[in-house]
Amino acid sequence: MKIVMFYHSLVSDWNHGNAHFLRGVTAELLFRGHDVRVYEPREAWSAQNLRAEHGDEPFAAFEAAYPTLAGVSESYDPATLDLDVALADADLVIVHEWSDHALVHHIGQHRAAGRRYRLLFHDTHHRAVTDPAAMAAYDLSHFDGVLAYGEVLRTLYLANGWTRRAWTWHEAADTRVFRPLAGRPAEGDLVWVGNWGDDERTAELQEFLLDPVKSLGLKARVHGVRYPDAAKAALAEAGIGYAGWLANFAAPEAFARFRVTVHVPRRPYVAALRGIPTIRPFEALACGIPLVCSPWDDAEGLFTPGKDYLVARSGAEMRQHLHDLLADPEYARRLAADGHRTLLSRHTCAHRVDELMEVVAELANGGGNGVTSARRPTTVPAVRELAGSRN
Repeated sequence: MKIVMFYHSLVSDWNHGNAHFLRGVTAELLFRGHDVRVYEPREAWSAQNLRAEHGDEPFAAFEAAYPTLAGVSESYDPATLDLDVALADADLVIVHEWSDHALVHHIGQHRAAGRRYRLLFHDTHHRAVTDPAAMAAYDLSHFDGVLAYGEVLRTLYLANGWTRRAWTWHEAADTRVFRPLAGRPAEGDLVWVGNWGDDERTAELQEFLLDPVKSLGLKARVHGVRYPDAAKAALAEAGIGYAGWLANFAAPEAFARFRVTVHVPRRPYVAALRGIPTIRPFEALACGIPLVCSPWDDAEGLFTPGKDYLVARSGAEMRQHLHDLLADPEYARRLAADGHRTLLSRHTCAHRVDELMEVVAELANGGGNGVTSARRPTTVPAVRELAGSRN
């Protein structure tokens, strides 16, 4: 198939976690022999910020780390984009939810003018609850449906009448890149990879990361961007080293040099979008590092809490879990091995491409109600708006 994808960026992952999944899915599609083209806006803020902070080196490093993806991405100017050229002979077109509203509308109109490609919208964010007006403004009337990265999000699209069909399509780990790396020298106890954000988890990071590290006297390091001076000062006060931006493909090396990691989800996912872990736990488990999470509801049974990873319901529980894992290497090894085994069994980008092909086949066969035997619909929960940011 010829597959055309419109996303914010393939080449930059600066404050852009969706690039991780996009890279893995694109690599898997290419491996299976599909013709893939990714279009990203010329003025993409992620790439602009990455270049402003680090110059051109990260882009060369991206091509070296992902040689099969070199040349797959093409930047475009929305004012001059020729859809007849971009979508010529396309079989499947996927448009990500961070695309401009006008672009989504124009692609829908292009499809409506007698084109036969399948057209899907892909949502990997919490704006359906934090900014519903922005999501309702997308014109999806000529789309075949929505790929939503959680069952609760899929249900919201249907309940709000934003689409007639929707499928749950969780993110997953690119196991060509995210894998256990043996023999690396130890550099500390705990590593956390994540961006600070717009106060969506400031209190949670204090309770579940900074305070436990300080009270246990752990040697810890944090990677990420958009850390204000107050956040950097809080890290320093807790004795945590701040190492700035880390390319996604470098995360396995970081995980291999530390003994444990944590996941602290943003508030919208805990409060309103239950069952959506975001991509970080998938990647940590793929790398075989013990994982402890602050509270999130694994409503879809993606993993087995207590077996694949540990859940800390309070800062005190986080301190205890971290203490126990660091004091008992065999316990830590078993936890990491169970999580890694579950990840490989059903949460890789290869699994997600299989699911995507099932959606395409369903549409080709005249189906497409968005409900499969593996993804039963759930009741729409009451949600409250929460202040949110992009990633």
